[in-house]
Amino acid sequence: MYNMNTAGVDSVLATNKVLKNTYMLLGMTLAFSAVTAGISMAMGLSHGMGLILSLVGFGLLFVVHKMADTAKGLPAIFAFTGVMGASIGPMLNYYMAMPGGPALVMQALGGTAVVFFGLSAYALTTRKDFSYMGGFLMVGLLVAVVASIANIFLGIPALSLTVSAAIVMIMSGLILFDTSRIINGGETNYIRATVSLYLNIYNLFIHMLHLLTAFGGDD
Repeated sequence: MYNMNTAGVDSVLATNKVLKNTYMLLGMTLAFSAVTAGISMAMGLSHGMGLILSLVGFGLLFVVHKMADTAKGLPAIFAFTGVMGASIGPMLNYYMAMPGGPALVMQALGGTAVVFFGLSAYALTTRKDFSYMGGFLMVGLLVAVVASIANIFLGIPALSLTVSAAIVMIMSGLILFDTSRIINGGETNYIRATVSLYLNIYNLFIHMLHLLTAFGGDD
């Protein structure tokens, strides 16, 4: 009985450590992304450069996952999040130049924060296992990505809004799913956990901004 209890306590302590490290690293990487996004905006990078940086970031994502169990994992995740932050600089300049653009960006940031903290608090408080949502969320994300790529050629505004609304819902579900995995010991590497939550927040912000702009009558 003593051994079982000791094992249980060790498991909880290990989980809490992963959770603490994840949130600390997430806060630092988000702050670093904000800095690189600001630098990108100040430099006035083109949308083409933003796309190139996004592709570089996609490549760095694989590097982070490969190095997550080594000492090189931390510089890799900062390189990844820094590039991803810089990649949205041109998009942010586009929105900021619109009438009421700065307010929309702040609303999107605020909305993203409310959704993230609200869902994280729910997952942490209830400690429910949301692993059953994984398959559904992955299928939904795949469909949304395919629809988004198709709409590059189709250019249908309604489809663009539908995709953004779907991604906001999917990212919200993934915040529950990923937080639940950390709490229940499904993810024990805080670097990988941070990357997952970072991408959820990143995509949630971008598509919430798109929706707010559209409903604000400026898109």
